[in-house]
Amino acid sequence: MSKADLGTLKPWLGRTDTKDDILTPGLIERFRATLGTHLSDRADAAPLGIHWCLALEAVPSDALAVDGHTKKGAFLPPVPLPSRMWAGGDVTHVAPLTVGETVTRHSVVEDIAAKQGRSGELVFVTVRHEYSCRGRVCISERQDIVYKDVTPPRTAPAHAAPDETEPNTLKSVVTPDPTLLFRYSALTFNAHRIHYDHVYTTRTEAYPGLVVHGPLQATLLLNIAAEALGHTPGRFSFRGAAPVTLPCRLHLHCRDDGSEGAVWCQDQTGLRSFIANYAGK
Repeated sequence: MSKADLGTLKPWLGRTDTKDDILTPGLIERFRATLGTHLSDRADAAPLGIHWCLALEAVPSDALAVDGHTKKGAFLPPVPLPSRMWAGGDVTHVAPLTVGETVTRHSVVEDIAAKQGRSGELVFVTVRHEYSCRGRVCISERQDIVYKDVTPPRTAPAHAAPDETEPNTLKSVVTPDPTLLFRYSALTFNAHRIHYDHVYTTRTEAYPGLVVHGPLQATLLLNIAAEALGHTPGRFSFRGAAPVTLPCRLHLHCRDDGSEGAVWCQDQTGLRSFIANYAGK
């Protein structure tokens, strides 16, 4: 986008949104049923990553765009690029969420920036979320959303093989299937069609199969990091490196250096799809 085009999006800078929700035992039960043994027992209270299932945007079906996302121009700016993805972010855990308490999510659009990537023009929208209970911030998160043209996804080099570079870091293997993607979409009230509509995903957005959610991969890695530390990470920074699609096997790796470390998802071809760093404090 030109600077002039970016100027039309400036009114969205500083735009805010506030929503309330209750962290119910029912939500926790559904979250645990979906992710099972991949959740850590090291969390202070609520399962780690469940904040991505709270205070969600709930709009009528006729307010959804063709891709299943909310139509542009409400809270998020109307970026004139067709594909939207969760690029990464940073989570700071300040205090545990409390089961049965009201959770308030306050969000603000912090930045809008255009860049040129290998796949063409990109626009990054940065959103700050704060999750609070009883007036106290429990989780602070920076979320980076990228808008881009529809392009074929990057694949692993032909010579790549899983786990050859750091074989001692492998902690777990997950084999996502359409049921897991559907249940996670339901938990997060995410109607983006790339996670459940195979025809749309392959014909319109040019992916070879259904796409595994970024927040799902982040949740898996966040729980691996908690196991390595023995408690909830104070800081968890992550980014999407490449889309991963079904059928696949996700190899979850952790390189722990005591009070900090790195975790990542790697598929059966050796392609790293999601990468994160964590620290205890």
